[in-house]
Amino acid sequence: MGALTEDHVCPRPARFGRIIDALVTVVVGGLIGSVLVYAFVEHPAGALVLAAAALGAVLANAVRESVRL
Repeated sequence: MGALTEDHVCPRPARFGRIIDALVTVVVGGLIGSVLVYAFVEHPAGALVLAAAALGAVLANAVRESVRL
């Protein structure tokens, strides 16, 4: 492998790759939040499903940000 030179530059991730990664994380988090509401409540109100989806999306995004290297 060898030592790094002064001219070495690490490759930056693609802009669209980061956007797609963030969108997938938010969508999956929202789906998990919605599914959990339906698992616990037989006929949930629409606002409850929406709130759970938003909370799931925010939590998934927070986890993604904290785990990112």
